Amino acid sequence: MKPLEIIIDENIILRAHHQEMAPLLFELVEKNRTYFRKWLPWLDLNTKIEDTYSFITECENNSKKGNSLNLGIYYQDIFVGGLGFNVIKQSNNSAEIGYMLGKEWNGKGIITKSCKALIHYGFNNLNLNKVTIKAATKNLKSRAIPEKLGFKQEGILLDDELLYGIYLDTVIYGMLKRDWKAMPEM
Repeated sequence: MKPLEIIIDENIILRAHHQEMAPLLFELVEKNRTYFRKWLPWLDLNTKIEDTYSFITECENNSKKGNSLNLGIYYQDIFVGGLGFNVIKQSNNSAEIGYMLGKEWNGKGIITKSCKALIHYGFNNLNLNKVTIKAATKNLKSRAIPEKLGFKQEGILLDDELLYGIYLDTVIYGMLKRDWKAMPEM
């Protein structure tokens, strides 16, 4: 069976994580390790290619169970980042989006377009009722994504994430299916 693919436009395609993409993911992380370290807490758990293969196996297993959906972002056929529903709560039809993008690909609207497509997919194909996005309060670039997409800020979670010995506060943004469907097309 072919992995899930979501075509966004002539430049951007989302593809479900699969074992063959492990070298691409590992290379992107290695190239952006210092850049990603500012906001991503898992980098020390992914220091060799075998770690990436294990991560993808975990993604594939969780996807089969309906607990997550992790996708690679391809821009002009180049692997540039990842996003997905890192957590899907089937019991209440909700999911949380996470994303990362290589530094050189910032400023092209890739994450905003990718999130928009994933949200559509979640509401229309996974029967989600709510999608959330969390970002560190000081991570203004990441916070701009849900704000551009019309998410509502629901609150600030104090000391919500431990990042290399420092606790960070996070902002949680939410979008309900009914509000998403009522929004004018962006």
